[in-house]
Amino acid sequence: MTPNDLKKALASGLLSFPATVFNDDYSFNEGRYREQVAWQSGFGASALFAAGGTGEFFSLAPDEVVDVVRAAKAEAGNTPILSGCGYGAGIAPKLARAAQDAGADGILLLPHYLVGADQEGLFNHIRAVCDAVEIGVIVYNRDNSILLPDTLAKLCDVCPNLIGFKDGAGDIDLVARVCNKMGDRLTYIGGMPTAEVYAQAYKAIGMTTYSSAVFNFMPELAQKFYAAITSDDATTVKALLEDFFYPYVAIRDLGAKRGYAVSIVKAGLKAIGRDPGPVRAPLCDLRPDEYKMLQDLIAKNS
Repeated sequence: MTPNDLKKALASGLLSFPATVFNDDYSFNEGRYREQVAWQSGFGASALFAAGGTGEFFSLAPDEVVDVVRAAKAEAGNTPILSGCGYGAGIAPKLARAAQDAGADGILLLPHYLVGADQEGLFNHIRAVCDAVEIGVIVYNRDNSILLPDTLAKLCDVCPNLIGFKDGAGDIDLVARVCNKMGDRLTYIGGMPTAEVYAQAYKAIGMTTYSSAVFNFMPELAQKFYAAITSDDATTVKALLEDFFYPYVAIRDLGAKRGYAVSIVKAGLKAIGRDPGPVRAPLCDLRPDEYKMLQDLIAKNS
């Protein structure tokens, strides 16, 4: 798949990112992960991100990322697979290349590790990853990796395989300026936790799609919401937000536990009989009372 082919695929529909399945000892359970990817691939996602944020990229060793990507690619059929990538200059380009060799159709470049960086440093880091591969690269704009429009434009001038901008920061002004400056040079992806809550605002400023965590365990509901967003069906959007997504976010945010955006997805899979195992530290699984609340919410909306 060429970078341009991937760019078109990403813009054509809903995206998601399979949770990585672990055994009780936190080792990668490849068999059950393959089953999960094969199942998810049957619900019309335009692409899947393997070992992405919800796939717990941050807790995977580089060789595990490659194993996850290879397993996802083997089961995804015609669904494109993008690999999570990140860390610093000593790891990210090599990991991107290894993911490409494992069959990845594209790279999602997550923020680098720990330290802040100015725009020149971000430019050099992202360029190094793009130069390491022939497949398409998407930058993930969030946390300590916030790209300004001029930096992104310079990157697009020298990196023909830079095809996408995914936003997880929620700065609507910045995203609007990026979309306005870059036009159709990039595809734009909403990447906020529980992206459905932000979908209307993002669509208004030029985001063509978003990645859905809920797709992991309620793919039909996720696609129903996406169809309502794309067709401007305000009645259905409002009903689904009020009946499911707002209560879901309320459970996710209980105790202001950072990381529950991942934990609640794994809990959702467990609730529908597709247990993906525990989250790895430093994340924590939902408490029993929170899990029961999620079970009830899923049952009510199934």
